[in-house]
Amino acid sequence: MTSDPTTAAPAELPPPGPGRLRLLGYNVRSLRDDRQALVRVIRACAPDLVCVQESPRYWRPRGQAAWLARRTGTVVLAGGGRAAAGPLLLGRPEVDVLAVHDRLLPKTRGLHARGFASALVRVAGSVPFSVTSCHLSLDPQERYGQFELLLDQLRIAELGVVAGDFNEHPDGPGWRLLAARLQDGHLTAPWGGEFTSVPENPYQRIDAVFATPGVRVLACGVPHGLPGVTEADLRAATDHLPVLAVLELPTG
Repeated sequence: MTSDPTTAAPAELPPPGPGRLRLLGYNVRSLRDDRQALVRVIRACAPDLVCVQESPRYWRPRGQAAWLARRTGTVVLAGGGRAAAGPLLLGRPEVDVLAVHDRLLPKTRGLHARGFASALVRVAGSVPFSVTSCHLSLDPQERYGQFELLLDQLRIAELGVVAGDFNEHPDGPGWRLLAARLQDGHLTAPWGGEFTSVPENPYQRIDAVFATPGVRVLACGVPHGLPGVTEADLRAATDHLPVLAVLELPTG
């Protein structure tokens, strides 16, 4: 059963604070839709970190990633183009990048190349933590292996966050594997909307933010009704809805 996400504005997001940050996960469909609507949505969410999926890979990928970063007030941190087969990490210029850990994944013949855009970062005085953007396979068997590799990728640091398009529902085996070890952001601290696909009639949740124990999830969901985010822009920007999370990490 679906609900109308426009019937009520979400509660206010938690205010900024030490170790506190906003992270946005967003499949941008290679910037093939309304780019100005996409930029307006991202800027209105005011994220410290943006985990992008389907950044352009074939035609001027670096230039297009730079364009998106410039227009949204961010910089490219990791991934993009062919470095991670689509996933891209953007962040505010104040984000401290300690290391980049992009990873191309084993590829099944006949299927698309996939990868992780990952970095070890510090934000708002936090301790170092990893952040990973991912876009998993449409093939169930390959996708489950990628869920397993995500858990391996989190060994970069004690604390970590993963945001992506998982191409799987919460009752799928890979999603359950991840949720058994990590916090599913929207279930932990529900805020805004639940369903991320499709923008015209949201009916399924295939995009999410996960966090390791030790990361406090304060709010997480689709930013319906957030000031500056219009339903028209959400429909025009791309074929997925974004997921916005407010997270708090230890400081030090």
